[in-house]
Amino acid sequence: MMQTITIQPVSVQDAAALLAIYRPYVETTPISFELAAPTVEEFAQRIRHTTARFPYLKAVRDGEILGYTYVSPFRTRAAYNWSVETSIYVKQGEHAHGIGRMLYTALEAVLQRQHIYNLYAGIAYPNPESEQFHEHMGYQRVAHFKDCGYKLGAWRDMIFMERRLPRPIAPEPIVDISTLDLPAILAEAAEGDHYEA
Repeated sequence: MMQTITIQPVSVQDAAALLAIYRPYVETTPISFELAAPTVEEFAQRIRHTTARFPYLKAVRDGEILGYTYVSPFRTRAAYNWSVETSIYVKQGEHAHGIGRMLYTALEAVLQRQHIYNLYAGIAYPNPESEQFHEHMGYQRVAHFKDCGYKLGAWRDMIFMERRLPRPIAPEPIVDISTLDLPAILAEAAEGDHYEA
């Protein structure tokens, strides 16, 4: 029987499940430049911090979280307010099932309603799967930093990829995420991006 994947807002109660997805990326790959996995409490605090301003979304199938995505400020100066850095992690063994696409489609739907226009993804290089995924989602490579991180016994490069969402001539004020109807936005985004597994 086919099981539907849904995109839902993350809560602090999801911290342990999300950390279980994230931990292997920290401990066994250079994909995350973090050197040690956070505790559940630290991860929960990160969720609180992010959801106060931005979307933090999870992909769920039959009660199991398969992946998640969120954004953080691209820079702290006020002129950067309309730009964010995206992050996405899919449970190992669940790639190539459309989960990343569903997460990013929903994420963009929320960001557009917040009047966020510029999305940047920092990707450890080489990572052809992630680079190809982002290209498929409309991102273009805009920067390549050489040997900017050291992890797992080697210097690591980083590339940045950019996606520019539709924008007016002058930016509109950022919309507080607490004023948005997230379930309605996610349901609308899912109408054009349905997937079953």
